[in-house]
Amino acid sequence: MNEHTFPDRLRLPLEFDPARLAADLAALSAGSWIAHFVTQNYDGDWSVIPLRGPAGARHPVQMIYSDPACAEYQDTPWLAAAPYLREVLAALACPLQAVRLMRLSPGSFIKEHRDHDLAFEDGTVRLHIPVTTNDGVDFRLNGVRCVMAAGSAWYLRLSDPHKVANRGDSDRVHLVIDATVNGWVQALFERAAGAVPVGGRGKDQ
Repeated sequence: MNEHTFPDRLRLPLEFDPARLAADLAALSAGSWIAHFVTQNYDGDWSVIPLRGPAGARHPVQMIYSDPACAEYQDTPWLAAAPYLREVLAALACPLQAVRLMRLSPGSFIKEHRDHDLAFEDGTVRLHIPVTTNDGVDFRLNGVRCVMAAGSAWYLRLSDPHKVANRGDSDRVHLVIDATVNGWVQALFERAAGAVPVGGRGKDQ
């Protein structure tokens, strides 16, 4: 019997407006990016804007750290300047942990690695919403490519081996959300695993 409840990737039945995502990104981008501190995991430019981080964190590097032992999170000042991103997060009816914009610049690579405990079965899931992307982005999970369009929403079981290369000529930026599994998450994943057609969120469609 498969030890996993769900596949290693699920396109979730959520859609967001790529133009509004990009507008918030443009408002935040000037001078806000912080180099990812796990330098052994990448070559090139992999950088972060923290939108939610550990409660009480004051230094930007503390804000971008996704601490598995952290029990309390709070919004950062950057989120206040991103009205649509706040709407996106409000649409997720589950406890949110770390939330970040993560940018992989052209010609940059994230080396294959695992993010331990980031699986539905472990109680914390990582959701990806592409904000900007291009055809040269090659995301591999368990060796199999996953193509994600701007505005789509995905669960990726990142406790498994994964890597990313941006071979395009523009930034790849994802909204990356760590969330605690609850009944809403389980029902959402069950819909996705049952191949329910991807639908809208109502007011934004």
